[in-house]
Amino acid sequence: MTGSATGTPAAAREHARSMAGLRVEAMPTIPASDAQDLPPGVEKDAVVWDETLAAGGYASRRLNRGTRLKLTDVHGDACVSMLAFNAEQPVERLNVADTLKVQWNAYLGAGKLILSDMGRVLFSILEDTALDHDALCGASNAVGYGDGQDFASRPNARERFLLALARYGLGRRDIHPCVNWFKGVRVAQDGETCLTVGPFPPGRHVTLRAELDIIVVLANCPHVLDRREYTVTPVRATAWRGPPTPEDDPIRTATPEGLRSFQNVEDYLRR
Repeated sequence: MTGSATGTPAAAREHARSMAGLRVEAMPTIPASDAQDLPPGVEKDAVVWDETLAAGGYASRRLNRGTRLKLTDVHGDACVSMLAFNAEQPVERLNVADTLKVQWNAYLGAGKLILSDMGRVLFSILEDTALDHDALCGASNAVGYGDGQDFASRPNARERFLLALARYGLGRRDIHPCVNWFKGVRVAQDGETCLTVGPFPPGRHVTLRAELDIIVVLANCPHVLDRREYTVTPVRATAWRGPPTPEDDPIRTATPEGLRSFQNVEDYLRR
């Protein structure tokens, strides 16, 4: 190692410092207010998180109530598996079964809600230009990709979840059924689950609004039903501060079931 550019502590330090200012596609923007190409009307000072996840990348972040989170399928072949927790008491977390059952619909899109296992809204979906997501199949695992290790050559979503959860003192038992954004699954008449693989046009996005203080966990790995060679492209996560949902918000009042879920949030916050 002596002849390499990082063969000594001093050389390694010089090499590391020479990387200052280097930008690559998949990395966080620090400070987040330096983010470019923001959604219309979003001021730079409102941005609290901007990060692009590469294939096999992962991230976790605490978002305050009212924060908007935009996920963008940069090149058209992302698959973002998402977990979500109440940041104040993570024992409350995304419940996919209730999310679908309470809304009488197996397919997510604009105007739909992401519900917790305590009947409260974690996220509402403000925008959706992808129109193809999956709340049925769960996260990819070592059966298809990786070898069960944290740094497998072809990581799967469950392995990446473990690394992201560790930042908040959470672990394997906290991996619950997830939502997969940008890879759609439909149920055929005979009950078969059919994956829409893609690739799709670049730039598709979904925008969520946090209805509680949330810990959100993302893993950008191939879908569990994707039989192609390891294929997934970057996804960008951009979050910015915004006001809580008003009482007359059309998503809040769209259905009796949804209204009750928002009222459960408001009752919780009054305690």
